[in-house]
Amino acid sequence: MTSPSPGIDVAQIRSDFPILSTGAGPAPPCVYLDSAATSQKPNAVIDAIGDYYRYDNANVHRGVHRLSQRATDAYEGARDRIRSFLGARQREEIVFTRGTTEAINLVTNTFGRSRVGPGDDVIVSAMEHHSNIVPWQMLCEAAGANLRVIPMDDRGVLDLLAYRELFSEKTRMVALVHVSNALGTINPIVEMIQIAHERGVPVLVDGAQAAPHMSVNVAELDCDFYAVSAHKMYGPTGIGVLYGKRQHLESMPPYQGGGDMIRYVTFERTEYNTLPYRLEAGTPNIAGAIGFGAAVEYLEKLGMNNVAAHEAGLLEYATNRVSELSGIRLIGTAPHKAGVVSFVMDAVHPHDIGTILDAEGVAIRTGHHCAQPVMDRLGVPATARASFGVYNTREDVDALIAGLIRVQEVFGE
Repeated sequence: MTSPSPGIDVAQIRSDFPILSTGAGPAPPCVYLDSAATSQKPNAVIDAIGDYYRYDNANVHRGVHRLSQRATDAYEGARDRIRSFLGARQREEIVFTRGTTEAINLVTNTFGRSRVGPGDDVIVSAMEHHSNIVPWQMLCEAAGANLRVIPMDDRGVLDLLAYRELFSEKTRMVALVHVSNALGTINPIVEMIQIAHERGVPVLVDGAQAAPHMSVNVAELDCDFYAVSAHKMYGPTGIGVLYGKRQHLESMPPYQGGGDMIRYVTFERTEYNTLPYRLEAGTPNIAGAIGFGAAVEYLEKLGMNNVAAHEAGLLEYATNRVSELSGIRLIGTAPHKAGVVSFVMDAVHPHDIGTILDAEGVAIRTGHHCAQPVMDRLGVPATARASFGVYNTREDVDALIAGLIRVQEVFGE
C-alpha cells in the first residue's frame, strides 16, 4: 500500500467505500481513477441518506410534527456544516442548488442580468468547464455583451499579464475555475481575485475541482461567489452549494418562484422570504443536503491538509510513471496541479485507451471532459484522464501503468 501522509490511513479509508471492496463492486474490484467526474461515496454518506428515509422522512420548514422538525434540523445542520467547511461568515450566504452548474446559472440569471448590458464585457479563462462558459455566453448574447477570454500557454498556465489587459471600464464580471478539471492546473485565484477587485469587478469561482482536494476558505479568498458540487466531494449527486457574499445575494431577485421562497402571497403581490430561502424555491433535495453534510464531516475528520498531501504524493508518482512510457505525451504540465493526469498516446484514440483499461479493471475518463476549448487550444480532440481521490494508492497507479503497457501491446507499439 502507498505510503500515506500523516493522519491518512488509506487502508481504513478504502474500507469506508463499499464499491471498492472485494466482491462489493465490479468483478474484479475496480481501480477507480475517475474521481474528477464523480467521487465514490463512503458508508457515512450512504447511511446518512438511508437513515433520513428510514427514520426522519418529512418535508422541511413547514411542519410542526416531530418528523418534520427532525428533518429540518438535519437539513439546516448540513447547511451549517458546509458553511463552516467553506469558511463562509454567515449561514445565509450558503444557498443549496443542484450543483455547480445550477449555481453558476443562478448567478448569471440574477446578479449577471442586473449588471451586464450592451457593450459590456465578461471575462472567463481559456480552461473553463462548459458550465462556466455557456451560461455566460447566453447572458452575453441576451444582453449584447462580449465574452473576453484569458489565454493560457502550452503547459495549461493562464497568462496573468493578458488577464490584466482584458479589463476596461466595460468589464462587469469575472468567472474563473479554481482547479481545471481537464488539466489539473491550480490557478492563482487569490491574485486573480485581487486584480479584479482593484478594478471594482466581482468574481465568481468554479470550485468543483478544488473543494474535494484542498482547504478552501471563501472569506480568505475574498471571492464574491463560489460554487461546488457534492458528488465531487464524496457526497450524493444532484446537490451543491452557491456561496455568495451577503450583499450580493440580497441584491439578487429570486431565481425561481414557488413554495418556501415566499413570506406572503396574494394575487396582487408576493413578499419574498429572507436569505437563503428566497433563492431555494420548492421542496429541496433534503436527503441530498443531509448526505452532503455527512460528506463534509467525513472530509473534516480526515483533515483537508492530509487529503491534499496524500493526493499530491499520488500525483507526483503518477506523473513520473506515465512520463517513463514511450509514445505518451502529458497534456497539462503546469507547475501547480491537483489530482489529474491527462495524456494522449501515439496513434491510439483515447476512447480505445479507456476501453482496454476497463477490460484490465481500471476506470479512467476519456473525451473532451466538457472542456472543448481546452482541447482546441492544445490541438488534441480528446485526452485520457486519470484523476485521484483520497482512497487511491500507488498500487492503483501501478495498475494504470500496466494497463497502458497492455494498450501499447494491443496496438503494436
